[in-house]
Amino acid sequence: MQLVNGYKLMDYAKEKGLVLPAFNTTNYELTAAIIKGYQSTGLGGYIAISSSNLKLSSPKIIADMVKSVMQDFSTPIALHLDHGKSFEDVKACIEAGFTSIMVDASHLPFEENIEEVKRTVEYCHFYGIPVEAELGAISGKEDDHVSEGDDKTNPEDIQEFVERTNCDLLAVAIGNVHGMDLTPNLDFPLLEKIAKLSSVPLVLHGGSGIPFDQVRRAKEQNLIKVNYGSDLRQAFIRTFGQAYEQNHNEFDIMSLSKDAIINVEERVKAIIAEVNGK
Repeated sequence: MQLVNGYKLMDYAKEKGLVLPAFNTTNYELTAAIIKGYQSTGLGGYIAISSSNLKLSSPKIIADMVKSVMQDFSTPIALHLDHGKSFEDVKACIEAGFTSIMVDASHLPFEENIEEVKRTVEYCHFYGIPVEAELGAISGKEDDHVSEGDDKTNPEDIQEFVERTNCDLLAVAIGNVHGMDLTPNLDFPLLEKIAKLSSVPLVLHGGSGIPFDQVRRAKEQNLIKVNYGSDLRQAFIRTFGQAYEQNHNEFDIMSLSKDAIINVEERVKAIIAEVNGK
């Protein structure tokens, strides 16, 4: 199956009443496991890769790899740039065939954030690609970027930000965190205020640390997408770590990689089922 346009995937989620997981990949094994997990559940979602992870490859390599694995599968999946940090990355990803884009200018002052998102939106909408933006600061570690900021999204900024940027999804900071080293503490009264003011669906980053019952509760407040990365990476790394602990002379990368795909796929299936109460 071909990659699905991000707009179509959002329509699919609304029709079926789903929260779409966005699973971050880094390599072939994670990519294959994510796609197999989606196919096993029969539910769609995103494969995502962040700008920082593109240092290990390139948008074209990632897109070609995803398309290659998807040839034998039929589940609707969009390929998403997560935490796009530069306009050059955005352009390279669209040229490579990505079908959804996030621009992350949340570290900039409000007006500069708006201007950077507007520039990305104008470019992406020309090609029919939806754009996710972020308002507020999420603390924790995302790939090689560490943020100590914990600036929750200000509800008073929502309407102006969405109207002026014309973004299609909005990632919010309501006590969610990146990584597994910090404990999330979701502010549901704040989320309810934001949901009432936002004309576009909402996104939560840092899904790996958020209890599933809280994700399902957030779904009632116009949540359409939740990001997962650390969960899968732990399952992947643990496969090799346990093998090494059992045998310090272990060298069978092929067998361990196959085991890692299975372990990550099982985690993907569990998360998909939990976030949607299936």
